[in-house]
Amino acid sequence: MTTRMSLPETIAFLERDFPQMNHDGPAFHLESVGPLSARMRLDHHERFLRPGGTISGPAMMALADYALYAAILANIGPVGLAVTTNLSFNFLRKPGPTGLVAEATLLKLGKRLAVGEARLFATGSDDLVCHATGTYSIPPER
Repeated sequence: MTTRMSLPETIAFLERDFPQMNHDGPAFHLESVGPLSARMRLDHHERFLRPGGTISGPAMMALADYALYAAILANIGPVGLAVTTNLSFNFLRKPGPTGLVAEATLLKLGKRLAVGEARLFATGSDDLVCHATGTYSIPPER
């Protein structure tokens, strides 16, 4: 199985259709896409911190959702109207003051629905800090 969009094509699509994700400067970096997968990095930045100096839950949620969305796009092509219908998060460990990496895997990619999981790690660590699952609605082909 191969992807429909290469890494540079997926990055270009995301930058064009979702410029708000990096509005205050580049922070989300799509590092790889593959069959039913994507890897995305979130830079450590003060705007993503919560009291106590750790990465906030909303920042982790955005990273997981964005990585899953990138995996879907790379595999179905440039379908901007694919939308999140459900997300579930388990916050497992408090990440330190560092960036995060999301490894997204699609468990099912159908014609109308995609289901996947994202595993978030602190940069340079193998300790899982967050596990997320998501379901996405894919619009019918026109």
